[in-house]
Amino acid sequence: MNILFAGTSDIGIPSLRALMTEHQLVGLLTQPDRPVGRHQVLTAPATKQFLEKEKNSFPIFQPENLRDVSFLEKLRALQPEIIVTMSYGKILPRELLELPSVACLNIHTSLLPRHRGATPIQAAILAGDEETGVTIMHMAEGLDTGDILLQKKIDLAPNETAGSLTQRLAELAPEALLEALSLLEKGEAPRNPQAAAGITHTRQITRADAAIDVSRSAAELDRLIRAMNPKPGAHGTFQLPSGKTIALKIFSATTAATTSSEKPGSLFLSQDRELLLACGQGTLLLHEIQPEGRARMSSGAFASGHFS
Repeated sequence: MNILFAGTSDIGIPSLRALMTEHQLVGLLTQPDRPVGRHQVLTAPATKQFLEKEKNSFPIFQPENLRDVSFLEKLRALQPEIIVTMSYGKILPRELLELPSVACLNIHTSLLPRHRGATPIQAAILAGDEETGVTIMHMAEGLDTGDILLQKKIDLAPNETAGSLTQRLAELAPEALLEALSLLEKGEAPRNPQAAAGITHTRQITRADAAIDVSRSAAELDRLIRAMNPKPGAHGTFQLPSGKTIALKIFSATTAATTSSEKPGSLFLSQDRELLLACGQGTLLLHEIQPEGRARMSSGAFASGHFS
């Protein structure tokens, strides 16, 4: 089948690769190149970089306006039977939803209707979910409201981070997508409306969302740290035994069995010289951190420099 893929971030690359090898990819729809980083270097989306690195000649479309008439005419000329989207970053207007002759599908990284929206991977970790997965759905004009074609589930590991879960779901997505496309080819693809119960919504994560509130429990902060790893990185300002404060990002920590009478937000050492953070309830054992203006380091390296 002729398929147009719409995707921007690297989570979509395994699915893009699967379409290139198993179906007839007719083009890529992705976001325009954007300035990135401190020096605002104009950078192409990950999916575009992938195609260019693979030296493929598929047409690449990067419109600012998805309703642009000339852009839509170019897509119609490709005669796509299916549009597949994954982490594209824009809601497709009706003009695009009605363009393919067979279906317009979205790959969403949660078990809908739970965690609709932009950050379902982080939301699953923050909520302490035991399972998540990939949903292949028929697209509608609402935000992740379309009928479900199929779902694939996985369990979350106890130490799951946003980075590790993103990789696992990226690898699961092609399996789900190819199965869904096979059902469409056979005329056996279901359209199951999403349940009215259990709907939750997510939004884009800001740096403020990654701030560590030390009045919260160690278990909550453990989930926050894992959900914000690798970016934007859970961060806060903490107190050293000397009374001085220090700004840190925390990338890895676990809840500790150690009990403490230390004030929440205090950094201290265990008898084994492990770096601990007192929380509103319980204690966190810190593993990997980054002092402001410094490189990431082990908590042991940090402790050696700040504790006598």
